Amino acid sequence: MDYVKLGRTGLDVSGIWLGCMSYGVSDRGSHAWTLSEEQSRPFIRHALEAGINVFDTANVYSDGTSEEIVGRALKDFARREEVVIATKVHGRMHQGPNGAGLSRRAIMQEIDASLRRLGTDYVDLYQIHRWDYDTPIEETLEALHDVVKAGKARYIGASSMFAWQFAQALAVAERHGWTRFVSMQNYVNLLYREEEREMLPLCRAEGIGVVPWSPLARGRLTRNWDEASARSETDEFGKSLYKNTGDADRKIVDVVAAIAAARGVPRAQVALAWVLNKPGITAPIIGATKLAHLADAIAATKLTLTDDEVARLEAPYVPHAVVGFS
Repeated sequence: MDYVKLGRTGLDVSGIWLGCMSYGVSDRGSHAWTLSEEQSRPFIRHALEAGINVFDTANVYSDGTSEEIVGRALKDFARREEVVIATKVHGRMHQGPNGAGLSRRAIMQEIDASLRRLGTDYVDLYQIHRWDYDTPIEETLEALHDVVKAGKARYIGASSMFAWQFAQALAVAERHGWTRFVSMQNYVNLLYREEEREMLPLCRAEGIGVVPWSPLARGRLTRNWDEASARSETDEFGKSLYKNTGDADRKIVDVVAAIAAARGVPRAQVALAWVLNKPGITAPIIGATKLAHLADAIAATKLTLTDDEVARLEAPYVPHAVVGFS
């Protein structure tokens, strides 16, 4: 496994991150397809053995049980100084007022709750999961700055939002001397390339690490277009991402299949190699519910596509409506 710096920081991170949304109690939260703790632990162990050192979760995943499972596994399988733990804040954690969002109260409450569930004194990367339209960005950024100064987080990052919002947040932090976002976790894959227009150039200009979620488009790039999975049949958010561009997306999936067949490799390796070789990308975040998913992701870090293959993969793409921010 190769390691790179996260943006302009001195933090070494693996070229693949393990996304842990797939690990949690299935009847908690909104992900009925998640793996139980017993089923999840082999994936975390295997990722560590393969050299993956970043484990990305969120407070809202399976109502906090993802953090609990990840925290216990990492404590059993690795020393704390060997791993980079990333989690997120924003989603609704309880009903009623102050149960979600990025207010000072929510951030201070949720960082402590996440640390308890993870069983650690600090997280390496604390990320805002989405933009909070109901809280001034100044309030959010000052609270995050105080979380870092209290030693509860080493770095802060952001996730899917408009480029103008991210630019505003960076400017506000600089103006006040507050801790700056070092990473952007956004939606980038062969079926959704709208981030190439504004967000990726902004991140390159500002030295921000880019760690895309869903680089395989919820698995759609790894199988025939009409083939379904247990997750795809119940993943309502995933369905919303692709409902209006089926004809163009199907053509891209077909090209991935053709190149993979010609190369004699799984489709996932081709789709991930495209993301890995995109300028400005630090490391894609992959979800794994089969050990082959991890093997394909690791192998993709060594696969270099030709200019002709890249051109063929990109040719069918049409502009998409902006999605992934909800």
